[in-house]
Amino acid sequence: MIRLVLADDESLTRGAVGALLNLEADLTVVAEASSGDEAVAAIAAQEPDVAVLDVEMPGLDGAEVAQWVQANAPGVRCIVLTRHARPGVLRRALAAGAAGFVTKSAPASLLADVIRRVHGGGRYVDPDLAMTALTTEDCPLTERELQVLRSVGQVGPAGTAGDIAARVHLSAGTVRNYLSSAMQKLGVATRVEALERARDHGWL
Repeated sequence: MIRLVLADDESLTRGAVGALLNLEADLTVVAEASSGDEAVAAIAAQEPDVAVLDVEMPGLDGAEVAQWVQANAPGVRCIVLTRHARPGVLRRALAAGAAGFVTKSAPASLLADVIRRVHGGGRYVDPDLAMTALTTEDCPLTERELQVLRSVGQVGPAGTAGDIAARVHLSAGTVRNYLSSAMQKLGVATRVEALERARDHGWL
């Protein structure tokens, strides 16, 4: 029996995916989580074989959870399940140690097969997305600039530089410098536009 932790902040999606996976004779969902922090706690408590992680969740995102797993629970294999099938998301997930990348539009039978493959030591990436990732233009932003832009999305349009600084453990002035640099590189006037441009290009 392959034991799973399933993390997704959308309760309807999480419940549907969990129910479908539990129909498989060799799969069982031992815990569900609605945020990245809950996912980390569930993985630490349950020690599953595979964690199926959404990308965009409150708190830690799916890639950050995969990174935590790689450092603290290397016996657990991670699969990213997302509707945000962008090349940049794929790169982040794989860099964080995820062994599988499946879009939410894929059939449940494919997800079950990918879980089995990953549990057996293999890897899986959606082939169309992999090809797009290979041909997309390189990101001009540094990893720190990308981190600050991700935090812009997390704190929302009303968030201040101080709010972002608290999330990324930098000073507010340093955050402003990174935002200014990112906006200049992307040719936009606001940090929200920079966030949208980076997402549209698949860099976040």
